[in-house]
Amino acid sequence: MRRLVVSEFVTLDGVMQDPGGVGEIERGGWSMPYWHEEIGKVKFDELFASDALLLGRVTYEGFAAAWPGQSDEAGFADRMNGIAKYVVSTTLKDPQWNNSRVIQGNVVEEIAELKRQPGHDILVGGSGQLVQTLMRNNLVDEYRLLVYPIVLGTGKRLFKDGSYVKLKLVEARSVPSGVALLRYEPAE
Repeated sequence: MRRLVVSEFVTLDGVMQDPGGVGEIERGGWSMPYWHEEIGKVKFDELFASDALLLGRVTYEGFAAAWPGQSDEAGFADRMNGIAKYVVSTTLKDPQWNNSRVIQGNVVEEIAELKRQPGHDILVGGSGQLVQTLMRNNLVDEYRLLVYPIVLGTGKRLFKDGSYVKLKLVEARSVPSGVALLRYEPAE
């Protein structure tokens, strides 16, 4: 059985929106001043431990616009472009990015079926609305949070008001730029 891993960049106040600065919010790009090679290694390792990406439409469209033209010596771009991609959307009909498939029907059942298949981790990044659905339906096996030492006070949050999720810490470490990597699993 595969594990579903939600991996997010979040601020101290839980904002996950626009860490890269694509213009979604006024203070977008908040993660950039804290970049460190150890963060790159975390992202590299988690991508190569996975054999599928699960994305919401908005995140998918951003990735699909950026990654096909990328290349690097380490093979990260090749992995992003070649890995199986599952996009949850009611509006996307014909995904153009290599190896992409749209999930439109019973999202919860289709994702549960993906988890039952043999393979490696299924990685979710960004995709706030999708992550809310995954949390509500107990489909997340691990939360991998890169917590940045900044408070925005506004923006879409990973855990919305009214969320109730009990977690067990399985790893905590920091990188020299002040970012904390926190790994949690659902508490029994």
